[in-house]
Amino acid sequence: MITVNKHLTAPVSALALGLALAALASPSFAQRSEQPMSTTREQAIRECNAAAGKYYNSTWQTTQIHSYRSCMAQHGEPE
Repeated sequence: MITVNKHLTAPVSALALGLALAALASPSFAQRSEQPMSTTREQAIRECNAAAGKYYNSTWQTTQIHSYRSCMAQHGEPE
């Protein structure tokens, strides 16, 4: 039983560390802007996300990001 516990210690520690890091990366720690987002930027983000959403991330990752970036450029907005 002692050998089993030794082998389980590393994965359990890694899981605990992973959960702690995930908690720190939650949206509550995200940086907030002092100024509200413009309605034109909000609309551009919605449209570009819809255009890029046609591609699955696992198979079309490069096409997806290029589609989003070019759409935002066409709207005159930064990524």
